[in-house]
Amino acid sequence: MDIAIRSIVVFFFVFLLMRIVGRRELSTLEPFDLILLVVLGDSVQQALTQDDYSVTGAFIVVSTIALLQVFMSYLNFRVPRLRLLLDGEPIVIVQDGRVIEGNARRERLTPEDIAEAARLQQIASLADVQWAVLETSGELTFIEKQKN
Repeated sequence: MDIAIRSIVVFFFVFLLMRIVGRRELSTLEPFDLILLVVLGDSVQQALTQDDYSVTGAFIVVSTIALLQVFMSYLNFRVPRLRLLLDGEPIVIVQDGRVIEGNARRERLTPEDIAEAARLQQIASLADVQWAVLETSGELTFIEKQKN
């Protein structure tokens, strides 16, 4: 019974904390990525709490991580010089319908990945793309060529 109650309490604490900190969009994750995140989370939890299985220990760990996330967001907002370090910068992946191989390779994007992202934005061919930019959020933004 104790484990069930602790699970319920921790679940609602994390839920409330995520509402305060903010939500992340998970819709772009592949199933394997989601499984990997769960395994990673379990591994990190074991390293953080060690033999402390108390609710207080869980609150301390989750609160610390959440406060660090808020602090990093605040630093990113208040100190412009840190934005490049914290967020990175957008990278041009396609220019005038052609993939910039060096940039795509550095970001581990295949031409098929780029074409798929274009199709998801209703762009039939990369030949129709003036610019494709890999944003700091990880999304590809496409700007189509002007049609005369």
